[in-house]
Amino acid sequence: MIFSTPIFIFGFLPAFLLLYYLAPARLRSPVILMASAVFYGWWRMDFLALVLGMALGSYIAAQGAHRAQSAVQRRYWVTFGVVGNLAVLGYFKYTNFLLGNADAIWQALGRGEITSPDIILPIGLSFLTFQCISYVIDVARGDAPPARNIWDFLAFSTLFPQLIAGPVLRYKDLADQFRQRTHSLALFVAGVRRFALGLGMKILIADSVAPMVDRLFALTAPTLAEAWLAAGAYSIQLFFDFAGYSAMAIGLGLMIGFRFIENFNAPYISQSVTEFWQRWHISLSTWLRDYLYIPLGGNRGGALRTYRNLLLTMVLGGIWHGANWTFVVWGVWHGGWMALERALGSKQGGVWARRLTPFGAWAFTLVVVMLGWVVFRAPDLGTAVRVYAGMFGQSGTALRGEVAMLCKPSEWLALMIGTLLALAPAVAAKFKPMTRSTMAATAQVAATGRLATLSLLLAVVLVMQARSDSPFLYFQF
Repeated sequence: MIFSTPIFIFGFLPAFLLLYYLAPARLRSPVILMASAVFYGWWRMDFLALVLGMALGSYIAAQGAHRAQSAVQRRYWVTFGVVGNLAVLGYFKYTNFLLGNADAIWQALGRGEITSPDIILPIGLSFLTFQCISYVIDVARGDAPPARNIWDFLAFSTLFPQLIAGPVLRYKDLADQFRQRTHSLALFVAGVRRFALGLGMKILIADSVAPMVDRLFALTAPTLAEAWLAAGAYSIQLFFDFAGYSAMAIGLGLMIGFRFIENFNAPYISQSVTEFWQRWHISLSTWLRDYLYIPLGGNRGGALRTYRNLLLTMVLGGIWHGANWTFVVWGVWHGGWMALERALGSKQGGVWARRLTPFGAWAFTLVVVMLGWVVFRAPDLGTAVRVYAGMFGQSGTALRGEVAMLCKPSEWLALMIGTLLALAPAVAAKFKPMTRSTMAATAQVAATGRLATLSLLLAVVLVMQARSDSPFLYFQF
């Protein structure tokens, strides 16, 4: 089940909310757990047992680490929790990748063939793994209290609003909210608005641009205009797809009193790659910083080790996204630029703004990010190379008539609107917030907001009826 379907919006969600608000406070975690089990089991019931097993194992490991009488015992429980979760992720996500590469080498040596097993990657496994690992480590460090009961932790681990594609949550950020959280009509309405906004981002922008992206990346010899259009269109599709999911998750959380971390902060207005990663997929970048970059040594071991740690962190972050050499290259690309920015003398990465105009720093950073998205989107390195060749004019420069004819007006319109919205924060930042002199208009603004939310939901529902289901892009990772 996914958020952008009628069965979720008109069936599952109303039934869950009714049951949740009828339940007494002490039973709300079990209600969340039950609903999350139905939500995940709608896809595959057999993998629900895997999700619950990983959560239960992490709960036991954290409890053991919390009660350990010595550092050795604590280390044992942490190892059990971390290695156990990574082993599950490694088997399901990387077995075929490793065996496939081994098979290519083996056949090149004339030694026969290595058969890969038929392994299905459970959806949401990458996010669940990181959340379970952070819980075990935080409890062992004393940075987070252990869950007050198994129901709270299982509800946290399987929390359906973000189970499939994030944000990457940490139990220590939600521990107090599981003990007590606020429920109000204002908060619920804010959640509905946020959900509607995310749904609109997904359905009206991302899904409308998606066919154009698929056609352009399928071209065998794209021209310069076609290749750059492919990169630009995918940049918009990915942002509105993933940020739309995050907005829906945050909105669903607000409906039941949870406040999740914001996952995006206008990433396409960044003036450096380092700043980009402070704005893009914030829950992942902070997780990588706290549980990988800093434990590797961070910036404490001198310049060369700092560059190594940045590069290694981003490469491992790339591998986390998927079992493909394209993600390794993507990680090297971003890690290399972040290391270069640090080497040029800026911890925050604002080095380009000092060497170029603000507009130049923004344009340069956007080009770097778009070049990275090409290999991120490409199914293999060969496809990425074809697109890169086109970006440098190897197959001509103009947008060919037959390619333009296949692009529908709705796709162009969604791309233009998405581009304007993605860059709008750069303009909005120049305006001051509401002052007391304008407070008299608050009621009218609120009424307009409610009307806009209803109109957006109506538009999205109408579009959903005319299209087939479209999974979120991060379901693949």
